[in-house]
Amino acid sequence: MTKDFLQITDFTRDEAIELLKFCKKMKDGEVAPKPLEGKTAACIFHKPSLRTRISFEVGINQLGGNSLYITDKEIELGVRESIYDVAKVMSRYVGLIMIRTFDHKNVEELAKYATVPVVNGLTDLTHPCQVMGDIFTYYEKTGKFEDLTIAFLGDGNNVFNSFLNLSCLFKMNLRLGTSPKTLPDEALMEKARKAGRSKIEIHHNPKDAVSDADIIYTDVWASMGQKHQAEEKAKLLSEFQVNNDLLNNAKPGVMVMHCLPANRGQEITDEVMDGPHSVVFDEAENRLHIQKAIMATLLENKT
Repeated sequence: MTKDFLQITDFTRDEAIELLKFCKKMKDGEVAPKPLEGKTAACIFHKPSLRTRISFEVGINQLGGNSLYITDKEIELGVRESIYDVAKVMSRYVGLIMIRTFDHKNVEELAKYATVPVVNGLTDLTHPCQVMGDIFTYYEKTGKFEDLTIAFLGDGNNVFNSFLNLSCLFKMNLRLGTSPKTLPDEALMEKARKAGRSKIEIHHNPKDAVSDADIIYTDVWASMGQKHQAEEKAKLLSEFQVNNDLLNNAKPGVMVMHCLPANRGQEITDEVMDGPHSVVFDEAENRLHIQKAIMATLLENKT
């Protein structure tokens, strides 16, 4: 078992399946581990947060621990002190580190030198906790976690990159409906294709992307740190809006997902987000449950 959770592929396929099953047991109240009892978990935030901060702090408390909120101004990771020194010092104080930041390489370096588990709460490259919560939501509702078609519409961003990693473990048709100028990370695309478990497709026609889809997924077109590109990306991606007309091209029981926050009326309409196909707020709730399962798993305490 890996010490850290920086990308979904840090877990093996069997470990990921066990994580989903364990998460369901925790959510159903069958087990209530307290691996952080008497310990503190450090939560480093370089980006604003609603779901990540609240779900991690509540989850840490439910696992028996205390959470410590740390901003970039307080430690200036890699500026005021080297990442090596920060990792070594924090490992003497806390039982786990969660970090939500920009540069994925900084998270990798922090995990390399920390002696306690490090969890990636989001970087510009990946958002693994979100996507594990998303696939748990589908698993909870259907009993399935693979042999499905996921159509992601919009920017090839950190969330889609994490779906690429997920496709290395679970068999799926993974489609990205996007413009030729908003493609995902090339290295992760190549990694997913080389894994050979899933079919990876890029579509520039949104109707083709969602044809017979089990899940239609969307996200904001300009992520945090990219808001200066918002106008340009809106022009590139306007035809990929998730609306009722688009849903008519998918399966009748298609689930609509969004990782939030949403720009209602832009990448998704109110009618869809608040409609019968939406599981958006179930996903948000399940961030709490999957993150608890991830932390408990890393801390190797499931009793």
